[in-house]
Amino acid sequence: MGRFGWEMQKHFPMLSSNAYLKLQFARRAKSQKAYIDFFNAAGEVPHPLIVNIETVNRCNSDCAFCTASRANEKRPFCRMDDELFKSIIDQLADWGFKGHLTLYGNNEPWIDTAIVERHKYCREVLPDSFIFMSTNGLLLDIDKVKSIVPYVDQLIINNYCDDMKLHDNIKEIYDYVVANPDEFGDVEILIQMRYIKAVLTNRAGTAPNKAATEKVITETCLMPYTDMFIFPDGRMGLCCCDNLERTTLADLTKEPLQEAWQSVAYKEARKQIAGGRQNYPFCKHCDFIDAGLRMDAVSDVLNGRKMRGARQSMFARKNS
Repeated sequence: MGRFGWEMQKHFPMLSSNAYLKLQFARRAKSQKAYIDFFNAAGEVPHPLIVNIETVNRCNSDCAFCTASRANEKRPFCRMDDELFKSIIDQLADWGFKGHLTLYGNNEPWIDTAIVERHKYCREVLPDSFIFMSTNGLLLDIDKVKSIVPYVDQLIINNYCDDMKLHDNIKEIYDYVVANPDEFGDVEILIQMRYIKAVLTNRAGTAPNKAATEKVITETCLMPYTDMFIFPDGRMGLCCCDNLERTTLADLTKEPLQEAWQSVAYKEARKQIAGGRQNYPFCKHCDFIDAGLRMDAVSDVLNGRKMRGARQSMFARKNS
């Protein structure tokens, strides 16, 4: 199926993208609505399920579908201030956050030279959160893998290419991990083969290789209910599709994190998007849909299970 999907993306890009999205919208509509109803009915606004902190707004890859690629990035360079970063993590701890956390948005995390130290701080302050890193692996080597794994539950290495072959450095990492499994017993390492020229979603009209059409998307979206998306300057945008930073729902340099999550702008966005993306101008033609993580987290909540984001429960599953 991996080979089939790759060939479809390569030879029939629009057909592959649109067929996949149609299937996912159909499969996930019921669960999305159920979680939105749960969120809106809660007496106290629930925690976000996933917190995304983009600590630096740059990438070193050339993915055709991404506005953050080297050729397409238009934002002024910004790296998150250390004091602001620690304040955000401290506030999450004070709030009792135990969900998924990633120091990644539309960027390559290893461009941030303090990325290991920042993950270490997150692990110390948020011991029960599920911390994961997603990287294109271009800057990665075995020593860097060893440096980060004590602080993450999952390391995702996306091998973007056009020939379905591992880059030399990623092949070296793969071979080392396979040969030394005892060194990585407490972390899940996923190496994913990704087609660098894939057509995925239009990302609210910002995807370089898939412009938004005039088609109005009437399905709802989980993102404003599940995700807290924080730009490097501390502003909170609607979601990862806002790579051009057109939305500002709150500003963590001006207001506390918990209050920001319940801001008037957030409430209005959720209210409008609950009835369909057509009600919120930024989302009106956006065909983005979650790739799986959010649906897993939503399923846990709706079924009364402890979120799979909990570090302790993940270890228990590994050892069962």
